[in-house]
Amino acid sequence: MKSYMDHLVIGAASLDQGVDFVKEKLGVEMPFGGTHLKMGTHNHLMQLGNNTFLEIIAINNEIENPSSPRWYGLDDPYIQERVSIEPTLLTWVINTENINDLISSASFSLGKAELISRGNLSWYFGLPEDGRLLASGMLPYAIEWQTDIHPAKNMSDLGCRLDHLEIYHPYPKWLQAHLSSINALDLVDVKQTTSGATPFLVAHIKTPAGIKEISNQLKM
Repeated sequence: MKSYMDHLVIGAASLDQGVDFVKEKLGVEMPFGGTHLKMGTHNHLMQLGNNTFLEIIAINNEIENPSSPRWYGLDDPYIQERVSIEPTLLTWVINTENINDLISSASFSLGKAELISRGNLSWYFGLPEDGRLLASGMLPYAIEWQTDIHPAKNMSDLGCRLDHLEIYHPYPKWLQAHLSSINALDLVDVKQTTSGATPFLVAHIKTPAGIKEISNQLKM
């Protein structure tokens, strides 16, 4: 069962802050997407090519709080502090044709497949009970779209394409083994950092102004 790169997730304290961040990094202004009533969030979206897209997501304070923790660790005080300073690349998401089979075959917990909707779109999404990032965002979430055509086809095309995603980790073999269990190892470049270093992501994105990077590496 093959897995596909679905999307990258940028977390922000507000959508305006996230849009300004992407405009500074990539030189494009991402349009509004919609609201996730079940998750208490809202987003902005754009295509990244090959059924792949970029998402800016933030807590929506104008709707009711969800009954369970929000996805992507957005309720985590540490993540809230980080995004209050600057938006950050939180994690990545893979697409599968059978999310329950993927969850069963994974060597780590992807959470439970929950049905989520936004407007006329619906999808199954693997959600950990506590809403945490998987391996601090280094391992992906899983999604199974309930559409014949990938939603990215209907998102704004601002001339940006995902070139590749790098994951820097002090224990690359550990990460590679988990990614292999969900057939996602070929979707990213895993690189080793020094022992004890904090793992981080670097997305290389082709833009009208050349290749740009978005990372969640902590600034020292």
